[in-house]
Amino acid sequence: MLVFAESSSFWELPISGFDAAIVAIYLLAMLALGIWVGLGQKTTVDYFLGGRSMPGWAVLLSIVSTETSAVTFLSIPGMAFAAGGDLRFLQITFGYIVGRLIVVWLLLPIYFRGEPFTAYEVLERRFGKSSRRITSLLFLVTRNIADALRLYLAALVLKEAMNLEMQLCIWAVGAVTIAYTYLGGVKSVVWNDCVQFAIYILGAGVILYKILTLLPGGMDEYWSYAAKNDKLRVFDFTPSLTVPLTFWGGLIGGMFLTAATHGTDQLTVQRLLAAKSQRTAGWALAASGFIVFFQFALFLLIGVGLAAFYNEFPPEVPFGKNSDRVVAHFIINHLDPGIIGLTLAAVFAAAFSSSLNSLSTALVSDIVLPLSGNTLTRETQMRWAKWSTLAFGILQIGIAVVAYRMSASQSIVNEVLTIAAFTSGPMLGLYLIGVLAPSVSEKPALGGFVCGLIVISLVTFLPRYVPAVPTVWWPWYATIGSAATFASGWLLSKTPLGAKHA
Repeated sequence: MLVFAESSSFWELPISGFDAAIVAIYLLAMLALGIWVGLGQKTTVDYFLGGRSMPGWAVLLSIVSTETSAVTFLSIPGMAFAAGGDLRFLQITFGYIVGRLIVVWLLLPIYFRGEPFTAYEVLERRFGKSSRRITSLLFLVTRNIADALRLYLAALVLKEAMNLEMQLCIWAVGAVTIAYTYLGGVKSVVWNDCVQFAIYILGAGVILYKILTLLPGGMDEYWSYAAKNDKLRVFDFTPSLTVPLTFWGGLIGGMFLTAATHGTDQLTVQRLLAAKSQRTAGWALAASGFIVFFQFALFLLIGVGLAAFYNEFPPEVPFGKNSDRVVAHFIINHLDPGIIGLTLAAVFAAAFSSSLNSLSTALVSDIVLPLSGNTLTRETQMRWAKWSTLAFGILQIGIAVVAYRMSASQSIVNEVLTIAAFTSGPMLGLYLIGVLAPSVSEKPALGGFVCGLIVISLVTFLPRYVPAVPTVWWPWYATIGSAATFASGWLLSKTPLGAKHA
């Protein structure tokens, strides 16, 4: 998403007032929807889980929208556009589909035993209070960092689109996010996710249609160029952990990655718990993998089309290795007024998906209520819910402002996001211990979790400081982290200390 910061030179003028109005109307519409759907919410079940009554299709679209960012919208087309680029990134969606099916079969049933509010309550039932508190606190820390930086990146889009001061953009985007989440709770988040999905898919469709209409040979030229330059390649069966864009990395790595992010992360699990039933949640999660497949295919085909277009009409300044710039360049230079605003709104739609309600749920349900002995009244719980939503929103704005004042580069942002994502693999490993290794108690399991974090840290950072160590392709991280956690936890349970606590 930092494409806008790195390449602001081709944004020679701000967008037209008409396009700016479209973006502004979109932001106001998000706020209005939040106010409307939030009417009448009186309990934390309403505020955190939508009364456990959300329809399956809304949960489905919310899941997809949540995992889609402006990076997806802008960078995935760049993968197919780049020299030597093709459709191989689509292989990771095969793992996404399988991973979701595993979550539906293995983890979803335990979330619907009783009426939990968070993903981490099940760890307390299996291991004890420490597991629940540690994992929930870890979620609070990493999710705030990650989403604060996504707020920062979304503000960059607004800054370049409307020629506003950066800190004002951060506060504007943050304020809208806080407002619709504070007022509407999870219902507002889910319904806004649905609107966002519709807008960014529409925006992507408009871009692809415009490419085809501008190509002199239309669809025939598109397919001819793609075939001639081997842009339609999907599969690479190279057996390697270090080679990017392979079938095995996509299938196995993507499977563990999506099982971690969609099976253990409160951001997604909360949406599943808001569904009408386990069957509804299972259907939504399983179907979301196929929607992501078609979504990624659309974005990659846009990249192929842009490669054909710019082969016919080369830009004044070559893109070079900055293939992420190509979508933004096309939006500004080749779309019509009005359509530019719609497409920029689509970029915003891909950037927006509030975690504030999930953070508030974790704080209140996993930390505040247990520490109070579950004695808080309904009114007090709602006050905690709303005030913590506001507090987390302000915290994320603060982190985003600090990132801006530090002149955060893309590499710095990516480093922090990588660290924030560290817990996904080890977290999955902890859940797998809970489900598949009933003899392992809490202390060995948490010891395995720590070992998993150490292993994945070494795998990620050692190659950067020791050139002789090969770099593992990132989808394998969750596989390695979860395997290391499971193996370490199981082995520790066989030690005298582990056996003592069994």
